[in-house]
Amino acid sequence: MNVTKKTHWQYRLQNILFTLLFLVFIAMLAWLGQRYNFSYDATENNRNTLSPASIELLKKIDGPVSITSFVAQSERIEKFIKRYQRYKNDISLSFIDPDIEPQLARENGIRVKGELVLRYGDRRENLQVLTEQVMSNVLQRLARSAERYIVFLEGHGERSPRGQANHDLSDWATQLQARGLNTQTINLGATQKIPENVAALVIAGPQVDLLPGEMSIIGNYLANGGNLLWLAEPGELHGLGALAEQLGIEFLPGMIVDPTTQRLGLDDPRITVIAEYGTQAVTNNFSNLTLFPQASAIDLVEGSEWQADPFLITAANSWSETGPLKGELGLDAGEDIPGPLNLGVILTRNQSTDTQQEQRVIVVGDGDFLSNQYLGNAGNQDLGLNLVNWLSRDDTFLDIPVKTPTDLSLELSPSTAGFIGLIFILLPIVLLVVGFLIWQRRRRS
Repeated sequence: MNVTKKTHWQYRLQNILFTLLFLVFIAMLAWLGQRYNFSYDATENNRNTLSPASIELLKKIDGPVSITSFVAQSERIEKFIKRYQRYKNDISLSFIDPDIEPQLARENGIRVKGELVLRYGDRRENLQVLTEQVMSNVLQRLARSAERYIVFLEGHGERSPRGQANHDLSDWATQLQARGLNTQTINLGATQKIPENVAALVIAGPQVDLLPGEMSIIGNYLANGGNLLWLAEPGELHGLGALAEQLGIEFLPGMIVDPTTQRLGLDDPRITVIAEYGTQAVTNNFSNLTLFPQASAIDLVEGSEWQADPFLITAANSWSETGPLKGELGLDAGEDIPGPLNLGVILTRNQSTDTQQEQRVIVVGDGDFLSNQYLGNAGNQDLGLNLVNWLSRDDTFLDIPVKTPTDLSLELSPSTAGFIGLIFILLPIVLLVVGFLIWQRRRRS
């Protein structure tokens, strides 16, 4: 074929036109890629895709969610959060290096590197375990719109949610408020009724006897289906004996002594360590150690209308010391009460009310573990949050099945493996031969 000057310009024009169209096509793909997002999960059980329950939850969350990860950078965290950003584009993710900003890490209660802080409106919650089950349920708690009030009894020398003393509960109350719970105090000498919108009443170690009229108000509150958290102390009940009788419990004399604390380097025999928990919703999947200074044991009375489930149980070698806590301590047969002992009890019963909700009560034989002095020890804070979440009915978790990878290994028969290996050997040889033949043909032409 003769190449004239005219045909030469025609070929050049065609090449220029093809190049322009190709560039326009690439630009259109880039524009579409920015405007529209499409992905496909090719794993066998869609483990890189959110479950329908999580997707439906994200549709119901109105407003932005900000996530801060306290680590320099993490591709694993970015990939995980992108699953949520795919269905809710106003979820933001930022990283803060706790080594560079240690003060910010302390202010946000960061305990492990990579811990996430989720914020929605004026609520926030920390997240350490990066799974869809945990993440979606944290988002669900933050998104709850109902006002929940945790009311602390005052007027009898109780631990105060506002006080800054070591024995007070202000640090714990701050954590509750950060998670969307409103903390208030109530003095039954000035209020003749506990409001109906109270999610839970907290009685934290009164030091002065309650009056009979005040006990009557608390009794009516329980009779009407109110939820209660009772943080008791060893010794006098200060007028709360009727409450213990109403709940079907009694406190054993003495103070719990736990010899296992010596293995942890704790010399105070009054500190009790709990390492194993029951399977109730309060402590389900809870594995952190918790420390209880100066705790009393709880016994259950037979024939109570309450369903009682101990969830904090001391070690078998512990006991309730009825004598002075001086010198070398040991179990005195016939005087002290041997373990294991109930340190915390969950009480539930069904109420014949219009709501048909389960009434919930938690009694713990110690209030120090949530005090400003001991809240930061081991898993005390997490346990305290679990108690209130359960009492305020924030335990309705999303049912998200765990997705285990089932397609990470490839098993081939010997014949198939040999065939694939042969292809990888022959293919380069075939390409070399074809290339050589083409080169020879062009050289001769």
